[in-house]
Amino acid sequence: MDSDFHTQSRASQNPRSHGINMNHLDRDSGVLNLNDERTCIDVRHMNLFYGDKQALFDVTMKIPQQRVTAFIGPSGCGKSTLLRSFNRMNDLVDGCRIQGEVNLDDQNIYAKGVDVAELRRRVGMVFQKPNPFPKSIYENVAYGLRIQGISKKRLLDETVEWALRSAALWDEVKDRLNESALGMSGGQQQRLVIARSIAVRPEVLLLDEPASALDPISTLKIEELIHELKSQFTIVIVTHNMQQAARVSDYTAFMYMGKLIEFGNTDRLFTNPLEKQTEDYITGRYG
Repeated sequence: MDSDFHTQSRASQNPRSHGINMNHLDRDSGVLNLNDERTCIDVRHMNLFYGDKQALFDVTMKIPQQRVTAFIGPSGCGKSTLLRSFNRMNDLVDGCRIQGEVNLDDQNIYAKGVDVAELRRRVGMVFQKPNPFPKSIYENVAYGLRIQGISKKRLLDETVEWALRSAALWDEVKDRLNESALGMSGGQQQRLVIARSIAVRPEVLLLDEPASALDPISTLKIEELIHELKSQFTIVIVTHNMQQAARVSDYTAFMYMGKLIEFGNTDRLFTNPLEKQTEDYITGRYG
């Protein structure tokens, strides 16, 4: 695995796009370097197994705080498995076991005694297919707050509005908050799920192919939303869409067969990859 260390000048000397549109959403990625970032999630020599099958091999990486990090790679490469390890969703899979560490704010989330429910509040997750609850729009967003014991109407109202505004959804639904969320469009439902996730004020937002089931206009809204949210949250996104990774992320990790092959500044990785496997993937030679 190689990263951005000592690669900024090299990238500027040999700018290539490999057919990827590098018109990003107003990020200053040309000056970004992993060495200069504050770490949010620190993965150390992590190996993950499903029974006897090893899915991740000695993954070590540092996810920077309040940036967007994209995981790319062919199907089955382990990118969603790695993402789900950040809030222990893999615990729900029979036979899953982990070696190594995943540290959130210097605490190993796999240590004994960790409150997994609290971890999942701190590290929210949005899946590929929107999954609103069969409740009103309002109650979908308020759901996590009520679980936390918040019952004061004023506080609930303020937080629901804040979350919906943050998810760029308030103006579309403010007059129908009591209507069923199941009547919303797919793009609206996905933004609602994001609002539900951020209502409990997580530190990290994990997005597992959040726009893959959406039309182009809804996809653009999700991408713009990701750009807006990174000022408040650390965001990690899994995507099969390399154009999307190039547009929305500050850093990109390329994975192949359970291994982290390369991780660094998005513009550098797409224009001047250090590893041949990375170049082969982004140029369409395999994957």
